Parts: sequence; C-alpha cells; structure tokens
Amino acid sequence: MKKYKVKDLMVPREDYAVISEDANIFEAVQALEKAQQDFDQARYRHRAILVEDKAGRIVGKLGQIDVLRALEPKYEEMKADTPGIAKYGFSRKFLLSMLETYKLFDKPLDDICRKAGLEKVSTYMHRPTEGEYIGEDDSLDKAIHLFVVGSHQSLLVTRGDHIVGLLRLTDVFAAVFHAMKACNL
Repeated sequence: MKKYKVKDLMVPREDYAVISEDANIFEAVQALEKAQQDFDQARYRHRAILVEDKAGRIVGKLGQIDVLRALEPKYEEMKADTPGIAKYGFSRKFLLSMLETYKLFDKPLDDICRKAGLEKVSTYMHRPTEGEYIGEDDSLDKAIHLFVVGSHQSLLVTRGDHIVGLLRLTDVFAAVFHAMKACNL
C-alpha cells in the first residue's frame, strides 16, 4: 500500500463549510448544503460543518446528529444523564421508552423552522478532544489508530497550531479498500 500521509487524504479547510459559533442551526445547514454542491462529486459528500470562533480558529464541528439533536432541546438534558447510552447494548424498547420518559418531540416538528432559526450552533457543536487532532504529515497508520480507538468519524488536521483540514473516516476507508483490491485477494 502506498505510504499515505494524512495530507494526501484530507479535505482542505477551504473546501469545507466553515461557520461562526454565533450562527444558528439554519445558517449551518445552508452552509453545509452549499459546500456539498461545490465539493468534488467524485468524493463522498460532507456530513459536518467546521465551527470557528471570532478569531477564525476552528473550535468545533457540527455534524448531522448535532443538527437533529438541536431540533429537540431536551436531548441536552438527557446527554448528562445518559452519555452514549445506545452503545451499551440497551434494547430498542428501552431506547424508545425514553421518548415518553423525557417527553421528547411532544411538540411535533411543525415548529422546525423556529427551532432551526433560534438555536445557536455553539450549543450543539462537538468540541474536539485531544485525540481528535492529527498532524498533516502523520502516517495513515496513526490516523487509523485514532479512528478505531476513538470511534471518530473525522479528525481535525493540524499544521503547527492551525487547523488546515479534516480527515474523514470515509476517505481513509476508501484508500484502504482500494489497497485491498490492488492485492487481488
């Protein structure tokens, strides 16, 4: 397999949707839609938006799950009580019972426009942990390790103290898949 570096597979920051942490959810979704339209269609579409502070530093990511979570603010209350509950093997019945227990979506999505317009990105964005950063000159082996042990969908790519791109799991998987096919197993 070719000796890939992270920078060989990353999506450069300028090709990604970037919004202010002060933006609302609707503005974020609009930015994502534009980035998807502008991005090379030969590759997988973007599924997240990079979030920057007033100084232009990337401080987080807003993914599709984050946007859906913003439509029902009670998920924020649940988050503290049940972090990542689904991955612990709870039954479908139990997970669905949470809809009633927490009275989730007791006001239907009819109010979706208001919800999307009012909710701030900073409330729902994911703030990366130390294990979600990787250097642009790091090896693909290191990236794969961080993806596997952290169960991440993407890693922020750094050059010094600056975020220069995003390494997506889907692009890494595609490179590994193509290498497997080249082996003619």
